[in-house]
Amino acid sequence: MAKLLYIQASPRRALSKSTHVAAEFLKSYWHAHQDDRIRTINVFHNSLPAFDGLAVQAKYAILHGKDHTVEERHVWNAVEKVIADFKDADKYLLSLPMWNFGIPYRLKQYIDVLVQPGYTFKVGENGYEGLVRGKPLLAIYSRGGAYPEDSPAEAVDLQKKYIELIFGFMGFENIQSIVVEPTLQGISEEVEKVIEASIEKARSMAEMF
Repeated sequence: MAKLLYIQASPRRALSKSTHVAAEFLKSYWHAHQDDRIRTINVFHNSLPAFDGLAVQAKYAILHGKDHTVEERHVWNAVEKVIADFKDADKYLLSLPMWNFGIPYRLKQYIDVLVQPGYTFKVGENGYEGLVRGKPLLAIYSRGGAYPEDSPAEAVDLQKKYIELIFGFMGFENIQSIVVEPTLQGISEEVEKVIEASIEKARSMAEMF
């Protein structure tokens, strides 16, 4: 029995194109892996610890080999809980829209909590090394415009590039993707075709994920 963690990063729920495609993936996944457990967190609706000054102090205490103060320990306990919940999964599904060419701010907050020394990465003899290894990640991206690879528009895609960079930094090597684009350009029939094609791809990928 494997554990799949679904990280939902849109506040629009069913109105979100990335959430819609992810929901179809999960339906097919459940039919193909009925013994697996699926857990969902929505970064807009789940409580996340603030990664503020005290949390940063606690992080640097670890980096410099110092003990935490009582206040830092309290803050860091909340950070550790989020990381433990994340690392407990065997597989990951992430759905997110593009916001201002990048990712939603609450997803960035979640990532800032996750990426910690000694938990999801370490500094070894060969430099930075990711500690979350051997686990697949499927990211479902939605964008209002189109940012195809090898096009001038690709240069401003700070959504997919960042996700692949930061999860790769944590050790992920098997990062797959479905890109739902464009969702705000063209006539509605064309947009529906884009969504349906993405759903078909998601259903196909779910069987072997």
